[in-house]
Amino acid sequence: MKSVDLNLLIALDALLEEGSVSGAAERMRTSTPTMSRTLARLRRAFGDPLLVRAGRQMVPTPRALAVREQVRSLVEQATGMFLETGVPDLGSLKATFTVQANDMVIGALAQPLLSAVHRQAPNVTVRFVPEDSGDSTPKLREGGTDLVISVADSASGEVNSERLVVDRVLALVRAGHPLLRGEVTLERFAGAQHISVSRRGRLTGPIDDHLAERGLHRQVVSVVPSWVASWHMLAQTDLVGLATEKLSRQAVRLLDLRTVRIPLRLPPIVIAQSWHVRHQADPTHTWFRHCVRGVFEGLHADSGGGRDEPTAS
Repeated sequence: MKSVDLNLLIALDALLEEGSVSGAAERMRTSTPTMSRTLARLRRAFGDPLLVRAGRQMVPTPRALAVREQVRSLVEQATGMFLETGVPDLGSLKATFTVQANDMVIGALAQPLLSAVHRQAPNVTVRFVPEDSGDSTPKLREGGTDLVISVADSASGEVNSERLVVDRVLALVRAGHPLLRGEVTLERFAGAQHISVSRRGRLTGPIDDHLAERGLHRQVVSVVPSWVASWHMLAQTDLVGLATEKLSRQAVRLLDLRTVRIPLRLPPIVIAQSWHVRHQADPTHTWFRHCVRGVFEGLHADSGGGRDEPTAS
């Protein structure tokens, strides 16, 4: 079998259907001499003439008649594998999708995504795993992760990405925080005590670079690895933290926090979903990405965000 070209089955199906070498050649968009050589290969592979001339026509041998239906079925199955299957039967779909993201994204996404998924596919499980600092491509390639949702990065040749939301960084404080009294200047913002979020325990980040350009620096008194942990600390202290506006809306409401515009020209935060190219045309994976996209579109439409307190000058 290692020496048999399975593409010969397609040619045999055409020959049996057309009953002539020239007709099969036209059907397969090849030349008559090429199809004649293909028929010769088929005869050697089957050890049978398969088609013999009878007057001006060619008729199948008993061996060809015996395998005709099997050949037709195999060709149809193989062809079907390359055709678009359309939307899967979501009602009976049993699958687990693994999504890698940080806890701010998970906090905004998990509940509405599960609701959206279960409205159509009640037997699907959505598993969230924490974001890591390494390259996510191997996990996407090997199937350990189906989708990565993170700050948009340059896509590799084997990973596709789609922008989901453009967000902005805001300061976050408790209700009644001293920073809310009066104008929030850059000096007042930098002079407050801050909490930072870093999986690696870093005391500084991009915002500190912007402050340093103006001769200022933050006093970071605590570093935690989780956004949600930082927000709980903010609700009970006079510390100042950070969040992105759209992703933190629900937490801001639940913890009765206040957002403050930072008096700096900070670049926008672009959040994207990324997946391996092998899932690009998969109907089930496409449907799941559509569900994720719908949740983020809802973030755009949500006008009931956190209370935006004094603006920056």
